Amino acid sequence: MSHVTPTPAPPAVPATPPPLVIAGHGTRVNAGADAATTLVEKVRGLLPGVRVEAGFVELTPPTIDAALDTVLADATSAVVVPLMIGTGGHVRDDIPEAIDASRARHLAATVVYTRHLGSPKALVNAVHARIAAARADWSAEDTDVVMVGRGCSHTDANADHVRLSRIVFETGGYHQVLSAFIQVARPSLTEILRQYHASGSRRIVVMPHFLFTGRLDQWVHQQVEEFRAAHPDTFIRIADVIGPCDELAQVVAQRYKEGALRARTTTGSPAYLTGLLLRDRKVVVVGGGCVARRRVPKLLDAGARVEVISPEVHSRLAGLAEAGAITWHARSFEPADLDGAWYVLALTDSPAANAAIVAEAETRHTYCVRADRADDGSAWTPATGDTAGVTVAAITSHDPLRARRVRDRFLEVVNQESL
Repeated sequence: MSHVTPTPAPPAVPATPPPLVIAGHGTRVNAGADAATTLVEKVRGLLPGVRVEAGFVELTPPTIDAALDTVLADATSAVVVPLMIGTGGHVRDDIPEAIDASRARHLAATVVYTRHLGSPKALVNAVHARIAAARADWSAEDTDVVMVGRGCSHTDANADHVRLSRIVFETGGYHQVLSAFIQVARPSLTEILRQYHASGSRRIVVMPHFLFTGRLDQWVHQQVEEFRAAHPDTFIRIADVIGPCDELAQVVAQRYKEGALRARTTTGSPAYLTGLLLRDRKVVVVGGGCVARRRVPKLLDAGARVEVISPEVHSRLAGLAEAGAITWHARSFEPADLDGAWYVLALTDSPAANAAIVAEAETRHTYCVRADRADDGSAWTPATGDTAGVTVAAITSHDPLRARRVRDRFLEVVNQESL
């Protein structure tokens, strides 16, 4: 019987992933609120098993701290992704303040606040798609583009918008791309339209660089209509906002995965670390394959009385049995095998058998490691190493390769200390 258990690949998010709260601006415009709901559903589809909720800075319920309160009632950690393109006041002040308000009510919780959306390739591609749809039969090289941002009192946020305009220009093949702002900052949309008109531009696409439709988008349309009325010789087409598209959902999901990894790093492993003193105590190992072959010698080093239950065993285990170092019962598991056991390892290649072993151990209040589905056991086996009179151990959340790397780094540190 073979008992080889393949090493699982590290998951994109922890096995028990923290919930996600998408922190949006909020709007009085129903179409914008509906778009936010659509985006939440798309993100849920990209993150199966993750609870995804939305909260808003203003105008649309619930507030961000209320949404956090809801998810933290059932979870010990959460990830907040700001649904914001730039680093304005909402990203810097309002959302962190809402997070702090919820943290004050959930002192033991870990809340990870991720970076804003910015201008990754996926969103730049979405912008190009909106511009292409608006210009229609116009060639890119004959089209001038106005990238309209919200405008902010923070200089670097406005600079990010100007930088994006340059990226759109260099990757889109347009005749020109200039930046404008709908409020707070200059130049205004009207100022840029006048500049284009004065230079002879007659084919202009205005790109409202907003996530969803709302008051800002409405102001863009209003100002364009006023300019058209005053300049009938100029053709201006308005592109759609980015909207709840697949590209936006993918960026939000990626920001969540970054935050979930940080949450896992911040909270560490959910296991409570302790050192078992097993000398002269009975330990039952069910299964005789390669995993058992690795675990049994370490149990013997700890002085345990090891009993292996398996119809067949690895040749090394057979040798230990012949030498009298372990007791081998060449048969299938029986509940009575756990009588008097202090520690149990379910290492068979049968999920049903491992589940039965764990269940039996649970009734006896005996800690049990389950090799094929660690979360269903009551104990985990760390990656361990011995050097210079020290044993080091590392446990992660379902990432055995990382646990081994951490163990090896600690061994290096201990070795250097002993030099």
